[in-house]
Amino acid sequence: MQNFSDDAHVQTGDDLALQTYFKAGISPDDVSAVFPLKRAQPVLQAFTALFHGGFNAVLLRLLVLRELTADVESPSLTRADINAKLAYLEPEALETVLSRLRGNGLLAWDSGAAVYRITPTARNVMAALESLIQVEEHNDQAEMSYMLTQVAGAQAVGGVSVEQLHHLLGRLIELTEEFSDAIASGSEFQLRAAQKKWHTACDWVEKGSKIIHAITHDERADAATHKAAQAIGRAQSALLNMQGMFSRALNQIERQRVHLGQSGLSTTDIKTWLLQKEDLAALADQALAHPVTPLFITPSEMIDVAESELLSHRVSALAGALPTGENAVSIANDNDDALHELDHWLDLLSNIEPGEKGVPLQDLLLPASFAVASYRASMLPLLGDPNESALQGATGTLARLPLIFQSKDKMQKLNDTQLAAISIASLVAAPRADDTPTAASPIQETP
Repeated sequence: MQNFSDDAHVQTGDDLALQTYFKAGISPDDVSAVFPLKRAQPVLQAFTALFHGGFNAVLLRLLVLRELTADVESPSLTRADINAKLAYLEPEALETVLSRLRGNGLLAWDSGAAVYRITPTARNVMAALESLIQVEEHNDQAEMSYMLTQVAGAQAVGGVSVEQLHHLLGRLIELTEEFSDAIASGSEFQLRAAQKKWHTACDWVEKGSKIIHAITHDERADAATHKAAQAIGRAQSALLNMQGMFSRALNQIERQRVHLGQSGLSTTDIKTWLLQKEDLAALADQALAHPVTPLFITPSEMIDVAESELLSHRVSALAGALPTGENAVSIANDNDDALHELDHWLDLLSNIEPGEKGVPLQDLLLPASFAVASYRASMLPLLGDPNESALQGATGTLARLPLIFQSKDKMQKLNDTQLAAISIASLVAAPRADDTPTAASPIQETP
């Protein structure tokens, strides 16, 4: 309950200033979240002393404090030692920084020994900053390493808090939603980027599983801590289960990928090439030999032309004349070669006997040109496709073949004139007809 008695609490200037941010009739002391922040005032004041002002001023203070805390050989520093260590700074600037650090409890002045001493608060602040800086240097795409490090350190000394677990839980939920949005987008590039970030997140989840297991089995932890740890475990499971969602989405994109004739190139290859260009407008240089010439026409001329066209069609309709026939343009069948190649390849795949260890992928795709090898590789996702296997034709026959595609996330070099490398993969005869293979990995063309 709030006490409005004048003699119950003597308000200071800071209290009055804080009260101005709250609604009338509500005291900051009535809000439970304010108390732990007020209790941490010395630490927060240290951060304020370091980070108040412009970036250059903040950088200078951190530079000075970092240089001073780096000297661990002696617990104290004379002014001569400080001047020698920071001789590259202007004396006035150095004096201003030292005065600010000393006035906010980050440096302690021992008047008896005439030396400076680093306070424990300063070392705690710099230790936290060094952890953040190290996280940025390691380029943690999932941005989980710092929070997991804090939880691991707190658990090691027996002081993990519910707030620390909630921060980690919130990050796991954010990552799950981010990956779900990437899968729902249907964009291959977003899926590839999200999958790479997902692998990083899974590495940290694997490292943190033992920590969460220790927290859930810690008898000293309270109910809120156990509940938060269990929620983190469920969030980790949901994150790990997204591997199948990524695979299905990428396989669907692979089946729907459009290839440009028999060149072996797809629309994804074209988009990747365009993204590597810094200036797309430069590709149109000298592409147009003549500029577009605009034509202008008045409304009267438009009416005359429309009237003429209308009357001509009306006369043709009254006469009952039919338009003269034209011979259909003969078009060469470009699919004959592709169908012939597919039939030849089906014979090769049909010879794979059950019980064999597997036929290497290069033995099935080669020898052939890059275009033919790419065409064969693009047909591999059809193996085991339930929709395609219900159709007639060569592709339906391919989908019904009892073969399993096995691949590794590695590539091997080839001694071939047109192919430089190919994924390490093989085709194995399936013991059951309902086994579904995974999608084929692309091959790399020799430059």
